[in-house]
Formats: sequence, C-alpha cells, structure tokens
Amino acid sequence: MKTTYLIRSALVAAAAVLSLAGCVSSPPVAPRAAVDNTTPAQRLAAVDAIAGADDTELSVQPLRDAQVDDLRQTAIAQRKAGDLAAAAEALNQALLLVNDDPGILQERADIALLQADWVRAETLSKKALDLGSRTGPLCRRHWATIEQSRLARGETQNAVSAHAQIEGCTVPGIKRF
Repeated sequence: MKTTYLIRSALVAAAAVLSLAGCVSSPPVAPRAAVDNTTPAQRLAAVDAIAGADDTELSVQPLRDAQVDDLRQTAIAQRKAGDLAAAAEALNQALLLVNDDPGILQERADIALLQADWVRAETLSKKALDLGSRTGPLCRRHWATIEQSRLARGETQNAVSAHAQIEGCTVPGIKRF
C-alpha cells in the first residue's frame, strides 16, 4: 500500500509539473512610444498661431532691398503654388544677398519646417534669433519653430525649454496719453 501511495504521489507531482510546464508566460510588452502624427503644415500653423502680432505690441519692420523683396515675393508665390523647393531656392538667393536678415532666415526656416527638414529649420531659427530682436512676433516665431523642430524629432524636454522662451518675446508697446 505504501508503494501504491508513493507511485500515486509521484504521478500527481509529475502531472502537476507537466501542467505547469505548459503555462509559459510571455515577456511583458514594452509600451509603445506615442506616435506624433503632426504634419509639417500643422507644425507651421502652430508657429503662425504663437507668433501672431498683437496690436498693442511694439514691432519693428526693417527696410529691405528691392531685389531681396522680389525674391521673397517669388518664394511666397512658389510656396502657395506648392513648389517648396523653388520657394527655398528663392530664399537661398535672398540670403546670398543679405545673409544676416533675421526675417529672411525665419522665412527660410518656415520652408524647412514645411519640408520636414527639422534640423535645418531649428538651425536657421537659432541663427535668426542670434542676429535679430529678442522681442515681438519674429522672436516668438523663432522660438516656436525651434520648439516644433524639437517636437518633431521627439526631443520633448528640449521643446519644453524652447516653449518657455516664447513668453519673454512679448513686450508691450509704448503707451501715449
């Protein structure tokens, strides 16, 4: 009887081991990173919204060379026609004439943003920021472009620091009584 008990216990133990062997758990699935489906046009729209001029704000507009202004107008027309490469080339030509114009650098950064050339968009906006005013709509546009470029590359922390700079660009206009 003792042998039968031992055999029965051994069979029950073996059955338990075999049943547990079939219970293999798969390794935990790593959570997927959030997919950013923001289009380049949506990124530029976000820049436009942040940069919007305020009627009570001081905004300085430089005088431009006629040839440079013609190239800017060509770039605008090409962009509206959907030819981003031609728009970029027109602005590149303008930058050959005046490579230190923050407005034209930013316009070229806008095209780079539309072309999903995130690094170039940020680089151009940083250069424009270094050369230009630290106030007004153009300043906000620089920082918003930097923010959107970083977001597109998945650099969320760096994008947050760029966004924090935007508010410092707004300076109220002079009140005259």
